[in-house]
Amino acid sequence: MAVEAHRHCAICGRPIPMEESFCSDQCQEAYQLKQKQVSKQRKMLLVLAVIFIVVYIFFVIKPF
Repeated sequence: MAVEAHRHCAICGRPIPMEESFCSDQCQEAYQLKQKQVSKQRKMLLVLAVIFIVVYIFFVIKPF
């Protein structure tokens, strides 16, 4: 017994046709929301790293 070619929804894991990425609009919206959250976290990490580097340089170069 052969299984038809398919892929799985990135959010819920349901089988879907090969040409689709999500099984429903709800799953697509959940994926987009998660991507926005990840992007926001990366930006915050970058900002914190820049702040840390600036403070570090300030204390290293600061004359006594």
